[in-house]
Amino acid sequence: MELWIEWWSHVRQLRPAFSRTRTFIWFAVALAAMCVRGDLLGVTSFVRTLGLKACCYDRLLDLFHSRALSLDALTRLWVRLVVSTLKSLLYTVGGRIVLVADGIKVAKTGRKMPAVKKLHQESDNNTKPEFIFGHSCQAVGLIMRAAAGFVAVPLACRIHEGVVFSNRDHRSLLDKLVLLVQSLGVELPFYMVADTYYAAANIIRPLLKAGQHLVAAVRSNAVAYEPVPPAEVPRRGRPRIYGKKIKLKTLFTDEEAFISAPSPVYAEKNVTLHYRVVDLVWRPVGCVVRFVLVIHPTRGRKILLATDLSLGGLQVIELYGVRFKIEVSFKQAIYTLGTYAYHFWMSAMTPRSRRSGNQYLHRKPAAYREQVRRKIAAYHAHIQLGIIAQGLLQTLALRCTATVWKRFGSWMRTIRPDILPSEFVVAIALRHSLPVFIADSPDDHILVKFIRDRIDLSRHEGAYLLAA
Repeated sequence: MELWIEWWSHVRQLRPAFSRTRTFIWFAVALAAMCVRGDLLGVTSFVRTLGLKACCYDRLLDLFHSRALSLDALTRLWVRLVVSTLKSLLYTVGGRIVLVADGIKVAKTGRKMPAVKKLHQESDNNTKPEFIFGHSCQAVGLIMRAAAGFVAVPLACRIHEGVVFSNRDHRSLLDKLVLLVQSLGVELPFYMVADTYYAAANIIRPLLKAGQHLVAAVRSNAVAYEPVPPAEVPRRGRPRIYGKKIKLKTLFTDEEAFISAPSPVYAEKNVTLHYRVVDLVWRPVGCVVRFVLVIHPTRGRKILLATDLSLGGLQVIELYGVRFKIEVSFKQAIYTLGTYAYHFWMSAMTPRSRRSGNQYLHRKPAAYREQVRRKIAAYHAHIQLGIIAQGLLQTLALRCTATVWKRFGSWMRTIRPDILPSEFVVAIALRHSLPVFIADSPDDHILVKFIRDRIDLSRHEGAYLLAA
């Protein structure tokens, strides 16, 4: 029961994001169900998990489409809650917290689902098809220190491709990611860590303008320029910016310029890598940035970029090493939480073509465009619900590790109490203690009373929850 008390103490802080108390309570019900459900079959799993009456299904669908839910306010409150609750566990480098950003493509087969388009997947995993129909999303997470490494707590994720409401909107995916980061309202200075795709002027310039920095990888064929030394005698005209052109991969040939050091990447022991730091002018942003060339004994060569010239080479490598944690977060979101397992169709939508790209709506009636916006907002509400559920499971794992293992009450081939429990383990611990929470909570507990009044005792799930 103590896990649920901790859980509720965090959830009730999200109340200001809802203009109606009833909408907030339905949100808390959906959040509780997502944290403990045993299957990922859409909203129906919420009803089964909590043993709710059949009429609750439509009410849960109404929640995701409700105007009483402010998505931006909910996201900002969630970010503030994560930072304040886990402040002592924030991973910082040089006084800056670390954000990680990446994209995720989620398969969707519905022909009446807005923003579904044909997407190309680039992956070394041979189980992924090269092309899928689905939603293209971009996500941002916050890195926390854990017992044996790091964990990426998700903050926000949005669908950034598939629908064009105005033919005057020329924003790229990079521009939309910057807007997403800015909408989070992060007040602390931060480093944003991302992969090669995000090493671009559209990302770097807004970050530098806001006093933030980027750490990313660059392509192996990237080029840079030597800085131009100040002229001894001023000349007429605009001063030169770019000196001699350098292909970055050619810098690997000078082996004597590399420094050997133990790998700073988490979980790597007895590994020695070689690195070289070079400050050069990068044409996309027109200023000096720091390049770190890395030779890893098993992972090969990598070129990293940092806009903060005060970072050391090993610090850049360590920062980029935690980027993969957002990939782990995606895996948990898909297979444990079902964050992207929504199936909201739009009955009035014109069925998309089987060879579809973006859906251009600038010639559609205003009422039709508003329906599409409402449906995409429902997708975003479901995604944010999953993000908060995953973040709460991670928070319980970080703050209540011993209690989670105590309430786990199941079997695993190897249980290591000194290791941070996964979202799967925390979900099982919450599931096992849910009947006690519902039975022993006071009668005036707003969430428990709401659930008790809607439990269907004719079904096994409802009878089980009230049997404690």
